[in-house]
Amino acid sequence: MSRRVTWTSWPSREALSREGATRYGRLRAWTGRVFVTGLLLWRGVSEHPVLSWRTLFDVVAVTGCVLGVWVFFRLTLARRLWTSLLILLAAAGLAVAARVVGFDVLAVVVWCGVVVVALRRLPWAAAVPVAAGALVGYAATADDTWPTTAATAAGLFLLGHVLRLDAEARGNALRLQLRERAALEAQAESAALTERTRIAREMHDVLAHSLSAQLVHLEAARLLIERDAEREPILERVVAARAMAREGLAETRQALSALRGETAPVEEYLRDLAALTEATAVEVGGERRALSAEAAQTVRRVAQEALTNVRRHAPGARVRLRLAYEPAHVALEIRDFGAARDPGRDGGGRVPAGSGYGLLGMRERAELLGGTLEAGPDEEGFVVRLRVPA
Repeated sequence: MSRRVTWTSWPSREALSREGATRYGRLRAWTGRVFVTGLLLWRGVSEHPVLSWRTLFDVVAVTGCVLGVWVFFRLTLARRLWTSLLILLAAAGLAVAARVVGFDVLAVVVWCGVVVVALRRLPWAAAVPVAAGALVGYAATADDTWPTTAATAAGLFLLGHVLRLDAEARGNALRLQLRERAALEAQAESAALTERTRIAREMHDVLAHSLSAQLVHLEAARLLIERDAEREPILERVVAARAMAREGLAETRQALSALRGETAPVEEYLRDLAALTEATAVEVGGERRALSAEAAQTVRRVAQEALTNVRRHAPGARVRLRLAYEPAHVALEIRDFGAARDPGRDGGGRVPAGSGYGLLGMRERAELLGGTLEAGPDEEGFVVRLRVPA
């Protein structure tokens, strides 16, 4: 939002300070100050004996000017109007005293300085009267003709105005830079949060699937032990839990590799996954290309969850995985041709909730990427269709 400027408004704090000033700009300002101060001291000392009251007055006057400028800058930075005006009034008195004692160069410099710094650092309502009074003092001090005096006065007014505009432009640029930096930091924080969310989702999907399956087998083994069952069924459950643990560890490593961008193509993963299940065929269509990490992981997780559901609800059924590379999307269809319908499978065309970690979570993952996931029975069996931008 732009800052509203009125006659009683101070220049912005950034314009009154040195923030945002370039090294060249600071060097130029300090060079000008040192040059003017040195010139005034040289004129004051060279025109009179060193051990005289005139030389002492000149040195004290120049030193007072330097100190007054520093105090004035500090007061205007704190936006203290009346004390700033008192400093300018003291400068006017010094100019009059310098004129009386014959130090005309100092008087002219002080009058000109009052005009410029007033226009540069004060509100317009105070700067214009102060500058006008200083210009009158300059006209009374200078020995030039009236056209030269008028031209100099106009030049001083223009110089003060230009310096004010330059400082305001620097302040606006600094504010824009700070806002841009804040926006970039917020964007980076948002990207980091998104990445952490994605990693958490990947680990959640892998561990929830693996640990829930292990829990089922271990719970079955516990019940068998409590019932004093035979050794073989207990061992079978323990072996199955160990296999699920190994599979979960492999999936975790694979997920971490995917997060680092070190994964094999999706079609190779689908073939490896299909090899674990009998009567599973894989079809790939379209022009193959590299997918984003999010899209590739979504395809992998949906395929894994769908095949797990097939093993759970229609064991032994024939399964077909079809991966299609479309111009702006990638589509995956997992269809099983199970003859029987398990009562636990939703016949209403909706994604079954299960334990909360199944295809419902896959649908949420697809929607986060701007895709869709549909699952439900049809004439030939049960079908899961995924389509995500890629």
